[in-house]
Amino acid sequence: MIKLFSFNYFSGLLSLLFLFQSCAPQPAQDVESTPSSPNIIFIYLDDLGYGDVSAYGAGTLQTPNMDLLANGGLRFTNGYASSATCTPSRYALLTGTYPWRNSEAKILPGTAPLLIDTAQLTLPKILKEQGYHTAVIGKWHMGLGAGDVDWNKEISPGPNQVGFDYSHILAATQDRVPTVYIQDGKVVNLDPNDPIQVDYETNFEGEPTAISNPELLAMKWHHGHNNSIVNGIPRIGFMKGGEQAKWSDVGMADHFLDQAKSYVGERAQSGQPFFLFYALQQPHVPRTPHPRFEGKSGMGPRGDVILEADWVIGEFIKTLEEQGLLENTMIVFSSDNGPVLNDGYYDDAVEKIGNHTPAGPLKGGKYSLFEAGTRVPFVTYWKGTIKPGVSDAMVTQIDLLASLASLAGSEKSTPDSENLLDAFMGKSQKGRDAFVLEATSRTALRAGDWIMIPPYQGPEVEKNVNIELGNSAEYQLFNLKEDISQTNNLAQSNLEKLQEMIAIFEGIRGPNDRQIQQLELK
Repeated sequence: MIKLFSFNYFSGLLSLLFLFQSCAPQPAQDVESTPSSPNIIFIYLDDLGYGDVSAYGAGTLQTPNMDLLANGGLRFTNGYASSATCTPSRYALLTGTYPWRNSEAKILPGTAPLLIDTAQLTLPKILKEQGYHTAVIGKWHMGLGAGDVDWNKEISPGPNQVGFDYSHILAATQDRVPTVYIQDGKVVNLDPNDPIQVDYETNFEGEPTAISNPELLAMKWHHGHNNSIVNGIPRIGFMKGGEQAKWSDVGMADHFLDQAKSYVGERAQSGQPFFLFYALQQPHVPRTPHPRFEGKSGMGPRGDVILEADWVIGEFIKTLEEQGLLENTMIVFSSDNGPVLNDGYYDDAVEKIGNHTPAGPLKGGKYSLFEAGTRVPFVTYWKGTIKPGVSDAMVTQIDLLASLASLAGSEKSTPDSENLLDAFMGKSQKGRDAFVLEATSRTALRAGDWIMIPPYQGPEVEKNVNIELGNSAEYQLFNLKEDISQTNNLAQSNLEKLQEMIAIFEGIRGPNDRQIQQLELK
């Protein structure tokens, strides 16, 4: 019996070689001693920082159930989301494709069409071909329909058309309309006599907003969240109707937990291997902890919802154990991007942060090209199969498609996804050599111990969220092994290394006159 806790506990030739390697088929991994057809679960948090998990030894919050995975499995110190924002990271996770290859892979409104082409290769499609049942429960935020959704009819295409047998989701984010759950393309609990209308440009006549009726607010908006009011919370976008179908914000974590527990219970009875993408909404805004967790962290709602998410993970693992699934289930635990404190509401996240450091030793945060934007908690856990330990191998969420396909016996992959199964299983400390990360349509290169950020115009700090974005008129070059906090820009003092990094970057990303300027070595 495992011990569970309650909430009361990184020149030209090199470039060509690199490009060839990235496009060439990846060699098969040694999985002879690995049990066949294990269940696979992604536990994916939203805006959770590198320092928000106590096992990483950086912050002051205690997350014992996340630690159970991190200390009982393989904790990666160089694990990356593909992007410093949510939609692009989720797209890359499921498709094994760099998000910057798709110009539409950006933060989407709740009315956006489905981002993933239904003919596109996805991880759930691969696993279905290998006999898996597949499900997504929680936050989706990759668009729905073909661009003009009627929320009162079956919504298609969606998760079920890109590889998931079962879906129970919120369309976008908790702070965006529509504020309803959608199961297999249909709004849950919808009253046909109270149809839903959604618009991201124009309000519906007579409907209150955060600007017109501030007296109706239970939560005050700081920036960007001043449209329709649902449950006293101002949202992004306008919505009318669907009263019976609207979710309870404080009950959302419990709701998705119940869904996840029910799903694994059913799958345990079937005996069929399954893939579950369990996408928690925390700690994204609005932070609405259940009353059981209010005030528990002493850091305001952001800290409270992280403790709530930790409890949820503990309860979910307990269910896996009770169902006899834990020894044949590989769990991947991570986050879609780095942390942010004030992301649109006044909720004391800044005022009550105290000594806690959500980004740990890293610079930046959500929206940033600096490390804290994309270097996130990243853990693989498989009781009895993956030995507990720490890995410094550079791995990315893009690599999960090729790696888990291999685990399931498939050779299918994409040019961007590398088969790093041995690294994920703890059999090798060899990760990928280089990676082009993204933040709001800007890209940078991590290769070996180094990171290179091209020049970008724009503010150095995003004023609304007070996060350093990584923008500069000059190239930036950092040795992350010696300078994890990116305090010493070596671009001018090490022009040879900078030129080498630019060549690698161009080999992956392609020449781009707007970003890459010619340098003369001096």
